[in-house]
Amino acid sequence: MEHNHKHKVTEENEKTVLMVILLTLFTMIAEIVYGYLTNSMALLADGYHMGTHALSLGLTFIAYVLIRKFNNSPLFPNGTDKIGTLTAYTSSVFLGLTGIWIIIEAFQRIIHPLLIQFNEAIVVAVIGLIVNGACILIMNHNTPGHRHEEDYNFKAAYYHILADVLTSVLAIAALFVGKYFNLIYFDSLIGILGGILILRWAVSLIKHTVADLIDMKHL
Repeated sequence: MEHNHKHKVTEENEKTVLMVILLTLFTMIAEIVYGYLTNSMALLADGYHMGTHALSLGLTFIAYVLIRKFNNSPLFPNGTDKIGTLTAYTSSVFLGLTGIWIIIEAFQRIIHPLLIQFNEAIVVAVIGLIVNGACILIMNHNTPGHRHEEDYNFKAAYYHILADVLTSVLAIAALFVGKYFNLIYFDSLIGILGGILILRWAVSLIKHTVADLIDMKHL
């Protein structure tokens, strides 16, 4: 009975993640394109941050497909739980590399500042925040209560989206400060802060997933 319930939860989470992937990809493309067009480092950071989460969500979705396909397969005598952990580890590596890139790019913008088109950038950033909020609502509505704790793979994806909400808020704040107080460098500083937050998340996720993969006690 417990096995059937767990399998049902996995299938429902798989569908939920697919819906969130489509929303995230659409917003990611818009933010990256307009980030370059408007020269906003904060918007670019938010867009690429969403890109890493789209990758993470994609890996999460693939993990669900594999878990469903190889359920009760003799190829996995100890179960398929670690498939999700492995995908979470892989996404965390990409997440860390993206954080490093954002920090480097932000420092370059401080040295060689560009003119930012604030109005256009703010509109896209707000759209990104709305989409992130919609993703959170979808995940909460379709996976209520205790399912976050039952599915480590889904829980990791859920907190990735929460991190997106935070970086969207930071991007909007940076753009408003730059527009109304003429603090152009604040946009790049927010980009650096976003990169650091991404790195911290990546390191934390790497530690937890490695511990699970090698059956080591969590520190």
